[in-house]
Amino acid sequence: MTTAFITGATSGIGKAMALSLSEAGYEVYAVGRSKAALGELRAAQPGITPIAVDVTDRDALESVLSDLHIDVLINNAGMMPPLGNFADMKISDIDATLEVNLSAAIMLTRLVVPQMRERQSGHIIFTGSSAAHTAFPNVAVYSATKAAIAGFAAALRADVMQYGIRVTEIVPGRVETELYKDILDEKARAAMYAGNVAVQPSDVAAMVLALLALPAWADVTRFDIMPTRPTTPSGTK
Repeated sequence: MTTAFITGATSGIGKAMALSLSEAGYEVYAVGRSKAALGELRAAQPGITPIAVDVTDRDALESVLSDLHIDVLINNAGMMPPLGNFADMKISDIDATLEVNLSAAIMLTRLVVPQMRERQSGHIIFTGSSAAHTAFPNVAVYSATKAAIAGFAAALRADVMQYGIRVTEIVPGRVETELYKDILDEKARAAMYAGNVAVQPSDVAAMVLALLALPAWADVTRFDIMPTRPTTPSGTK
C-alpha cells in the first residue's frame, strides 16, 4: 500500500487531503498537534494513523520518522500571523511564522528524502500560497515564507529529479479554511467568504489525487487553484 505523511492534517486542506487519500486506498499518517482533532479524524476514517507531534520539534519528528516508509510527503502545516504592517509585527510572530511555515518543512523534507532517494521514487508536495507570487499588503512575512517554499521546491526538484522523485508546489488562492480563525473576527471571516465563491479544501484534495494518479514519468511541478469569482477582503466582488 502506498503511504502518505501529511502535516497540518487536523483541519482545512490537510484534513481534506488525509480523508481523500485514505478513501482512495493510501495508508495515511495524519500529523497535527491536537490529539482531540486527530481522534475525530481517525473516527471519521479508521484507516488513518494519527500522529500527535509539533512539526517544529525536530527531535520528536526524527523519532516518529525513524521506522516509517513514506511514499508521499505532504508539507501542509502552516500558520498566518496577525495581519498588519510589517513595521508593527511582534518579533515572536515573525519567528513563529518562519519556524512553522519554512524551517519545519525544510527539516521534515531532509528527514524523508534520503529514503526516497534510496528507493528511486517518491513524491514531495508543498502547500504554498498565491501570496508567494503576488504582493499583498499586511502579510509580508507570511508571503516571504511561502515564496521561500516556492524557491525551495524548485531547487529541490533539480536535486532529486535524477532519482525519480517528484516535487509539486500547490498554489491556492482563497480557500475556505480556519487559517484566519485566530486573527479575524467572525464578521470579517464571513465577509471574506461571502457569496460562497471560495475554493473548498476538498477541491485542493481532488487535484492532489489527480496528480498522484499520473504515471511516474510525469511531474506536475506546480498547480494554481483559484476561485472562479474571487472577492476582496471586504467580501465585495
